[in-house]
Amino acid sequence: MPTTRRCYYEVLEVLKTSSQEEIKKSYRRLALMYHPDRNNGDPDAEQEFKACAEAYEILSDPQRRARYDQYGHEGLRSAGGGVDFSGMGVDDIFSMFNDIFGGGVGGQRAGNRSAATRGYDLETETEITLEDVFNGTTRDVEFKRLDTCETCEGSGCKPGSQPKTCDTCSGSGRVQQAGLGGMFRMVVGCPECRGRGTIITDKCGDCRGSGRVSIKRKLSVKIPPGIQDGQAVRVQGEGEPPAVENASMGAGRRGDLHVVIRVQQHETLERDGDDLLIAQPIAFAQAALGATLNIESLEDELELKIEPGTQHGDIFRLPGEGLPNLRSGRRGDLVVIVQLVVPRKLSEDQRTLLKEYARNEELDVGDQSRSLWEKIRGKVTGK
Repeated sequence: MPTTRRCYYEVLEVLKTSSQEEIKKSYRRLALMYHPDRNNGDPDAEQEFKACAEAYEILSDPQRRARYDQYGHEGLRSAGGGVDFSGMGVDDIFSMFNDIFGGGVGGQRAGNRSAATRGYDLETETEITLEDVFNGTTRDVEFKRLDTCETCEGSGCKPGSQPKTCDTCSGSGRVQQAGLGGMFRMVVGCPECRGRGTIITDKCGDCRGSGRVSIKRKLSVKIPPGIQDGQAVRVQGEGEPPAVENASMGAGRRGDLHVVIRVQQHETLERDGDDLLIAQPIAFAQAALGATLNIESLEDELELKIEPGTQHGDIFRLPGEGLPNLRSGRRGDLVVIVQLVVPRKLSEDQRTLLKEYARNEELDVGDQSRSLWEKIRGKVTGK
C-alpha cells in the first residue's frame, strides 16, 4: 500500500496563495521550533523538522511549486523533481538554506568543525503606540531562552565525567551514506552522535545532557523613532548559546534577540509611511465660507486655513508635521482630508435660514442649467 504523504502547504502552515516571503518566514519559524537540539533529541521533532525542509525545498522553487500545485506528489516523482530529506543530517539541511538562517544558526558547517559556531536567534513581540513611534521609547520585554547549564558549564556531562569518542564515526561527526541504489555516496551527519563526534554517557542531571536549561529573561529594549509596524529591533547576544555538540569547536557566540514591533491603532490618525492621515469633519458653513480649523497632531494643535468653496474629500497637507523617517529623521506630512458633516437636528432659526438658502440655490442651479443647455444645443444645431 503506498504511503500517504502530507500536503506541503499544510506542513509549512501556509496557504496555496501565500507569497514566497510568507513561505520562507513560516519555514524558518518551524525549522527553529522543531530542531532536535531544542526538543532534547525527540525523534518526532526531528522528523517534523525534515518534513518542513522537504516542503520548503519544493515550494521555494517556482517551477516545482507550479508542478506540485497542478499534479501533486506524483507529478514531482514522475518529473524527477521529488526530494527526500529523511536520511539527511540536521546540520546538512541547515547548510542547504544558509541564506535563511543567517549562517551558523543551525550548528556546525559541513567540513569545518574547527570553526566557532553561533547559537540560535530568538524572536519576541512588543506593542507601542503611535506617540511612541513619533518620540521613540523603551520597552521591557520578557522571553524564555535556553541558557548554558551552570552545573555542567554547558558540556552536558555530569561534573567530573567526560564524553567518549563516537565509535560510529570515530569522532569525525560525519559518515558516508549510499544513495540511489548505491550509484553514489554522500557524506552526512553521524546519526549516532548527531554530528558532534562524541557521546555523553554520564549526563548532567540538571540539563539531561543538553548543556542548556530554560530560563526567563527580562531586559529593556530601546525603540528608535520612526519604526514601522512589523519591523524588528535586534539585540545582539541575547539569543541562545551554541548547542553542546559544538562546545569543542571554539567559544562560539550567542544568537541575537529580534524584538518585533507592533504599533497600536490610533483613535484619529492613520499612518501612511512617514505621513499621518486625519479625517477632519467640517460644517457646511465652514466649507462654503472658508474657516480656520484646529487640527490635533501627535505633537500639538495646528491651525489649517481652508478656502471658501472647499469640497467634501478635499485634501490639505501640512508639511513636516508627520512622523520622522527611521533612517534620515526627516519628517513626513500631516495630510488632512476634510469631510462635510450634515447636521441631524436643526433649530427653527437654522431651518428657516436653510430653506431661504435652498430657494435661492435652486434658482441659481436652474439658471446655470438653462445656460449650459443653450450652449450644448447651439453646438448640436450649429446655431
